[in-house]
Amino acid sequence: MMMPNVPETPQTADAGTTRREGFNLSAVALRYRQVTLFFLLICGIGGALAFFSLGQREDPDYTFRAMVVRTLWPGATAQQVDELVTDRIEKTVQEIPYFKYTTSYSKPGESLVVLMLKDSSPPDKVKDYWYQVRKKIGDIRYRLPPAIQGPFFNDEFGDVFGTIYAMTGDGIDMARLRRYAEDVRDQLLHVPDVAKVELVGVQPEQIHVTLSATRLARLGLTPEAIAREMQAQNLVASAGTLHTDARSVRLNVSGQFDNVKAVQALRLTVGGRIIRLGDIASVNRGYQDPPTMVMRYQGKDAIGIAVSMVGNGDVLQLGRNLDARMRELRTDLPVGIEFGKVSDQPKVVEGAVDVFTRSLLEAVIIVLAVSLLSLGLRAGMVVALSIPLVLAATFLGMKVFGIDLHRVSTGALIIALGLLVDDAMISIEMMARKLEEGLDTFHAATYAYTSTAFPMLTGTLITAVGFLPIATARSSTGEYTFAIFAVVTLALLISWVMAVGAVPFIGTYLLRGRDTAVAAANPDAHAKQALTTSAGAGAGAGGSTGHGAEHALFDTPFYRRLRATIEGAMRHHWITLGITVLLLAAGVVGMQFTTKQFFPPSDRAEILVDLWLPEGASLAATRAQSEQLESWLARDGDVQSFVAYVGNGSPRYFLSLDQQLYRTNYAQFVVLTPDVEARNRLMPRLQAELASNFPGVRARAYLTPLGPPVAFPVQFRIGGPDVGTIKRIANQVLEVVRANPYTVEPHLNWGERSPSIQVDVDQDRARAVGLSSGQISRALGGVIDGATIGTLHEGDQLLPVIMRAPQNERNDLSALGSIPITTPLGGTVPLSQVATLRQVMEEPILWRRSRIPTLTVNADVVDGVQGPDVMHQIQRQLKTIRAGLPAGYHIDAGGPEEENVSAQASIMSGMPLMVGLILTLLMLQLRRFSLVLMVMLTAPLGIVGVVAALLVSGRPFGFVAMLGTIALAGIIMRNTVILVDQIRQDIDEGHTPWEAVREATVRRFRPITLTAAAAILAMIPLSRDVLWGPMAVSIMGGLVVATALTLLMVPALYVAWYRIRPPQRAAA
Repeated sequence: MMMPNVPETPQTADAGTTRREGFNLSAVALRYRQVTLFFLLICGIGGALAFFSLGQREDPDYTFRAMVVRTLWPGATAQQVDELVTDRIEKTVQEIPYFKYTTSYSKPGESLVVLMLKDSSPPDKVKDYWYQVRKKIGDIRYRLPPAIQGPFFNDEFGDVFGTIYAMTGDGIDMARLRRYAEDVRDQLLHVPDVAKVELVGVQPEQIHVTLSATRLARLGLTPEAIAREMQAQNLVASAGTLHTDARSVRLNVSGQFDNVKAVQALRLTVGGRIIRLGDIASVNRGYQDPPTMVMRYQGKDAIGIAVSMVGNGDVLQLGRNLDARMRELRTDLPVGIEFGKVSDQPKVVEGAVDVFTRSLLEAVIIVLAVSLLSLGLRAGMVVALSIPLVLAATFLGMKVFGIDLHRVSTGALIIALGLLVDDAMISIEMMARKLEEGLDTFHAATYAYTSTAFPMLTGTLITAVGFLPIATARSSTGEYTFAIFAVVTLALLISWVMAVGAVPFIGTYLLRGRDTAVAAANPDAHAKQALTTSAGAGAGAGGSTGHGAEHALFDTPFYRRLRATIEGAMRHHWITLGITVLLLAAGVVGMQFTTKQFFPPSDRAEILVDLWLPEGASLAATRAQSEQLESWLARDGDVQSFVAYVGNGSPRYFLSLDQQLYRTNYAQFVVLTPDVEARNRLMPRLQAELASNFPGVRARAYLTPLGPPVAFPVQFRIGGPDVGTIKRIANQVLEVVRANPYTVEPHLNWGERSPSIQVDVDQDRARAVGLSSGQISRALGGVIDGATIGTLHEGDQLLPVIMRAPQNERNDLSALGSIPITTPLGGTVPLSQVATLRQVMEEPILWRRSRIPTLTVNADVVDGVQGPDVMHQIQRQLKTIRAGLPAGYHIDAGGPEEENVSAQASIMSGMPLMVGLILTLLMLQLRRFSLVLMVMLTAPLGIVGVVAALLVSGRPFGFVAMLGTIALAGIIMRNTVILVDQIRQDIDEGHTPWEAVREATVRRFRPITLTAAAAILAMIPLSRDVLWGPMAVSIMGGLVVATALTLLMVPALYVAWYRIRPPQRAAA
């Protein structure tokens, strides 16, 4: 049996009447008007209330799957720390579920391990995994050196402190300032929506007992002996409780140290006589020396008060509450204490909300203009009224599902706006056309449901499914962008319900048709009669369309030219299809010429500056360089304020910050400017200043990024078992990176070897005087770093009492050999008699990645160039080096390129599910493999438009643009489904296949172009956005080209597929 040339579907004698049987949601909405009005009011009022109660924040909630494990081991070399602490911790945490990798460094006296979990780890289980880390490391504590301090865990690495105040005080020391900051902290914790308040830059107080090592030795004292005396005097122990017949009375013994004078009064026995500690040593109150981290605001030492918000909180309301409480607190603080806002996320979000509101309003105006100009005043007003109803219902849904207003969800709302009017436009266009054909208002309003409701639903679901890979992406990027899928899907589903319910309801009031007494009495009979009359008139007229009253609507000069164009594409279908294939090939090839990007820089009016001194540099040296930059910033007119974090990075005040921890050779500046224009003016001057006046400092000025944190735009990791070999390979890679004209400041994350003093103990001489290497080490540590000999209790504070040598003895390299060492026999010997001193070069820091020594080549890129593009250029040049690598060594791409590949892989993993669901929806609607395949073939039609739009606009093809391109396929197939289904319906109604293809395309031209125009033009406000601009441009360009190709290629493909022959032209 031969396969027929057209789709087989059941034929009916009266298809028009048969379609109207069964459930009709539009008819229900019209028959029960009060109920319909009630639900519309619920949506409108509920949506308005929901909008004002939605949480507002800058970025969506995001699970940081990182944990920091820090361990201190005073006196140990970097190699000892690496082998005995870092490696053992890394080996243990590799057993954690969803382990991804560890990054670690080992420095003299310090180990830091950052554990990363896989992006696929369930967010609600991450805290359980952090508990397992603590437990497993606790289990191996006995295998770590006994002298270590820690390990210390930080699993709150991702907390965002959106508001940070800097407290400064003229003439007020840091100790008093800390106490005032503690009071402010206690007050701010009671502000609604505040989750946590932390103090930044607090200098720990200490009691310093300064005593010359020579004098200490001459008196025959040791730090241990003084510590024993302090502990005996300062011991807090129970003195007992007297139990009488009436009551119990506790005994308390005084004498514990509670002030500096008490420490000075400590009695010591020296040579048979008693002396006070204050008589032989200087005892005073001070701060940790050297400090580990300093915060400075506007060139002054400061204490930061960092505030984080509870989940699903409203950052704007939080900002108002914080400002009100701070105004109250200022009146209670002494004169001279000032507050400056280092980070003001509420202000940033308020500006973003204003931009969103303006963009949304512009998009609404554009859509209304398209509707009014194309559909007329009354029909356009129906679409106009449906928009706020859909948005209100969407806000209500967002409230129900816990979706806040933030950067991603607001962008998704604008994207959805261009799509949610599609169904309303199709519905009202169909209603208006049927009214013009002579149907009464009721049946004209319900006709769209019987003819296109389910194709519209299928198209709506396909469009939503086009965003599905975002929802299924098990990656940090997918989690960040999940709200795109959630909001767009929610809005599209609501828009379909409104299109078949609210739009006909509103349309019956604004569009009036021919409502006769017959129609009122028996609307179904009247509709049947109207349809029959219309069909008969069309047949009797002998019109080529066969649609009677429709013929007049589509017989204007424009439609005649359109009909001729479509027929030409159908008659020359192979040429049409060939051109389409060539365009697709051009789009694929052209994609190679687009610039690549992961996520763009943000539009915050601020600049980040990193200062890296050579490894091993002191905090004092780092501070000196920071103060030099502060002086320059204070004189620049485009600088509004600045804050410096010396010895540590800034707290995470926005989600994408690549936070730096615990580096004395590092300082980070956050420079605020009045606006983006001032920022852009400042940047080149700042970069020039850093390049010319900071020799020996690796300085970097850059914009705050968007998306997951990434350190540098260009990164290559070199890993292998031997440090010397990976350094040799890394220097080769560094030369290749440096040779690229688009890289800036290429460098290695390991510096040069740094000098240290090796104390070689003569064991024979040491044993002769009763000394061991450990005793010598502790004696030297007591002189240079100081030794803790006790504590002072003051209120709720425990202040360590540190005994140390005067500064001139601590910092004099030439005097090291003469440091006296007290022997157990009671005498002293200079260090030079039991040891020799020599200078050696050692690695200042050892980096590992998953226990493998790893060195990283980092670089910035010149303005206007994207990191992934530069990475691809360098990758090609590294092939020779990779080919010659020894066994066990490797070069891996890192940075945004690695994150982009990972994010794309997670998106692509959801493609099979997306394709499967689309095929299922198409099969349920079209019920034929050939039609399903035909619709699927139209999915990539937009690629040439995407490439053209990106190249013309100069926008990069990044992760967000990729999401738009994937979603574009669903938008394109939506129109194809409705067109193909209309062709099928026309064939079912008895029209010839050729005529059905041509006339269905003509009739669908207006709704297809109108919905495409609405979607394209609604993207214009979004195209200006830093994050969403590339996606908007991609969708706009893709839809322009895909719409044109759909109207020409689909008819050509249809007639070619089913071998439909054109009718014979009448002889002249």
